[in-house]
Amino acid sequence: MVSKSLFVYEWVTGGGMAGREGRLPESLLREGLAMVQAAAADAVAAGLRVTVLRDMGVPAIAAAGADIRVVDSRTTHDQLVADLAEQSDATLVIAPELDGVLASTVERVTQAGGRLVSPGSDFVRVAADKSITAERLTAAGVATPRSVVVPPDEPLPDGFDYPAVIKPIDGAGSQDTHVVAVADDRPPAYPWPRLLQRYTPGAPVSVAAIGVTGAEPLLLPPCRQRLTGDGRLQYLGGSTPLPAGLAARAHELAAATLAALPPLVGYAGVDLVLGDAPDGSRDTVIEINPRLTTSFVGLRAACRPGLLAAAMLAGAAGEATPLVFDPRPLAFDADGTVYYDRE
Repeated sequence: MVSKSLFVYEWVTGGGMAGREGRLPESLLREGLAMVQAAAADAVAAGLRVTVLRDMGVPAIAAAGADIRVVDSRTTHDQLVADLAEQSDATLVIAPELDGVLASTVERVTQAGGRLVSPGSDFVRVAADKSITAERLTAAGVATPRSVVVPPDEPLPDGFDYPAVIKPIDGAGSQDTHVVAVADDRPPAYPWPRLLQRYTPGAPVSVAAIGVTGAEPLLLPPCRQRLTGDGRLQYLGGSTPLPAGLAARAHELAAATLAALPPLVGYAGVDLVLGDAPDGSRDTVIEINPRLTTSFVGLRAACRPGLLAAAMLAGAAGEATPLVFDPRPLAFDADGTVYYDRE
């Protein structure tokens, strides 16, 4: 029996910036490398024939068993993406929401005839825009912080509930994200509209989900997030599992969030904050990541090799895959390093 083929495309490491001047963004490169290596390894373990692209500026991608194609120019990149999307049985897109990159990449793959096992255009259109997401969640009665759009070159609005977080509407990787204490603060200039969102105290948590066509998504074990305390909220890694009560609250909020969005295909993450009220009344959703997230490296380590990749393919076909996770505590860094028995 011939195994199915999977094209794993990660934008930063796969040549998405080929032909552009400047260095690859450090945080996006670090997390992109961790995600593509974990996704490729899991797909190989699932028995899939895997192809990965590598920007020639990336020294190496550790993906044993995968066919790695080197991208040396924009022309090569564009042709390989189109050809591999068309020729592969399925395509997994991993790209940052920043500047519409994820949306345009999904559209490129779809136009080439690619069969996605990652979120499609309808889901990305809503979830990648933090302003639209906030409107959707509010309309559905899902708790999310008050937020307003701040036009470029305008000061922070008076009368808002500070402290707050200002960030790109379609940002990723905490790029250009800043905590602001009062309206008189002057965050660095940004040439596009940004979202000002009330800062929510509590435990930052992410819940990953795998879509199942025609059914409710599979909710994976929640992961506690580690963020920098310098006012930039940069992602350092995470840990799992959470205590049962907190995990149940996180799952309940993530399920309500996904129910308010277009149907999910593939893997996505819900970022939320669990507040200090035991009944969950102060829990709130921060944003959605409509793509594979770095938590995949930790969840993969706690799951049987190949099972998450298989679940994404099965879910796209409308089949739910039972998932069992090792209950031992583990932690992981943003670069993909996994540690057991460390909080």
